[in-house]
Amino acid sequence: MDTLAPTEPVTDQPQPPAAPAAEEPQGPPCVMCGKPALVHWMRRPTDEELVAIQRLEQDRRDHALQLADPQLPNPVFPPMPQGADTTVAVYACGPHAIGMEDAALIHSSACTAPNEADLPGHDCIPEKLPTEPPEKPGPLPAHWTSGGQ
Repeated sequence: MDTLAPTEPVTDQPQPPAAPAAEEPQGPPCVMCGKPALVHWMRRPTDEELVAIQRLEQDRRDHALQLADPQLPNPVFPPMPQGADTTVAVYACGPHAIGMEDAALIHSSACTAPNEADLPGHDCIPEKLPTEPPEKPGPLPAHWTSGGQ
């Protein structure tokens, strides 16, 4: 019976990557202190932010028109974003967060939250939640089937 000679370990084998070091979670920074944010809420954009949003949208549309096939009709775009239908996220760490009930509402563009003097509150009157329930979806089109049939 043949005996196998001991072999040396193969060093050409790729090694698994080292485990990443435990770091603080990364994400958007708190607007007050710059630490990673834990919560966010929405507010309407300021005039300057709305102009920047509209400029980005116009640039996107111009680029789409440049890439459009000249033999086809030009793309049709929806209306430009307006302040009443656009929101901006406000990020905060735990100590700089507003209350949960307030965070569920959309705040005005002039809201200064998070503001050390107002925390955990804010200094604006947020928009009210809709009182009407959302529309119930209609029936599926006849050519759709349910249950994977």
